[in-house]
Amino acid sequence: MLKIKVSWSLFAALIFIVVFVATKLEYEHLKIESQWRPSTSSTKTTTRSRPKRRTWGDSSISSSLPQGIIHSTSDLELRPLWTTSKPSFYSATINSTALLAIPVGLKQKTNVDHMVNKFLSANCSIMLFHYDGNVDAWNDLHWSSKAVHILAHNQTKWWFAKRFLHPDVVFIYDYIFLWDEDLGVTNFDPGRFLEIMASEGLEISQPALDPNSSEVHHRITIRNRREKVHRRVYAVQGSLNCSEESTGPPCTGWIEGMAPVFSRAAWRCLWHLIQNDLIHGWGLDMKLGYCAQGDRTEKVGVIDSEYVVHHGIPSLGGPSENKTPAVRSLDLRTHVRRQSTAELEVFQKRWEEAVRNDEGWDDPFDNMK
Repeated sequence: MLKIKVSWSLFAALIFIVVFVATKLEYEHLKIESQWRPSTSSTKTTTRSRPKRRTWGDSSISSSLPQGIIHSTSDLELRPLWTTSKPSFYSATINSTALLAIPVGLKQKTNVDHMVNKFLSANCSIMLFHYDGNVDAWNDLHWSSKAVHILAHNQTKWWFAKRFLHPDVVFIYDYIFLWDEDLGVTNFDPGRFLEIMASEGLEISQPALDPNSSEVHHRITIRNRREKVHRRVYAVQGSLNCSEESTGPPCTGWIEGMAPVFSRAAWRCLWHLIQNDLIHGWGLDMKLGYCAQGDRTEKVGVIDSEYVVHHGIPSLGGPSENKTPAVRSLDLRTHVRRQSTAELEVFQKRWEEAVRNDEGWDDPFDNMK
C-alpha cells in the first residue's frame, strides 16, 4: 500500500513539473511576441491612440517594418555608382513620363534605333527585351547605355512583360508603350500622341496604321485621314457586322496587340490579366476593354493624327528581313501559330471558368452584349 502511495506521489509530481514547464514556456513566448505585436488590450490602455497603419499587399511586411521606411514601388531609371555633387536620393531627377518596352533582335537594329531616338526626344525611358541573345552588338548606339537591357532566348514580349514590368516596378510612368520592333515611326511623335491620349480621356490606345505601307489585320486599326481619333469601325464583311449599335470588339473598345499604349491604371489591370504560362498573348486583345477604367467604347481608341507603319516582319521562328524564308523558317512559324492557337483556346476556357466560378463578379458589359 505504501509503494502505491509513493508511485502516485511521484506521478503527481511529474505531472506538476510538466504543466509548470509548459506554462512557463507559453508565458515566455507570449512575452516575446507582445514586444513585436502589442495586444489589443495593451493598446487601449495607452494615453494616446496609435495611428491606423497603411495596409500593403504583404501584411507580414506591413506589420514587421515601420510605415515610413516601406517603399512598395520601384522604377527602371539607371542610377550612378557615385556622384561628385551632393547626392539626391529622391525622384526629382526622374523626368520620364512614359516607358517604351520592345522585344528586339539584331536583324531589326536599324529600325529599333530609329524608334528609340524618337522616344528619347520625348523624354521616355527605354527597355529592350533581347530574344536572340545579342546584347553587346547594340553597344555602338549612343543611347544603349541609357537603356535597360534584358536577355532571355526566344521569349515573347508578353513573357518579358509579365516578369519585368510589374505595376509596382513601372509605377512612376504615366504610360507604357509595349511595342513590336517592326514599326515605322517616321510620322509618329510620342509627345503629341500622349497629349492626345490624355485630352481624349483614353486609357488604352494605339497609333493608327498607314494602310498604304502596312500589313493590316483589322480594319479598326486603319488610319482615318479626316479624324484625330476614332473609337469604332463601320464594316460589313463575312461574319463581321460593325455598326453604330456595336458595343464591343472588334468593332469598338478594341486595339491590336502590336502597338498598344496603356495608362498606369490600365496597365495594372492588364498585367494581372496576362497569363504567366501563355506567352503569345492571344485573346488578350478581346479583353482589353475590361481594363479601360470605364466604358470601353469611350476609353479605348485609335489615334489617327499620329500614325505608324506596320512592316509585318516575323521575328520569333521567322525569316530574315528580306522575307525570303527557307523551309525551316516556314515550319517554325507553323509551330508558333499552332502554339498561339492552342493558347487562345486555353485562355478562353480560363476566362469562362473564372466568370462562372466568381459569383461576386458582375460583367460590366453584360448588358451591352
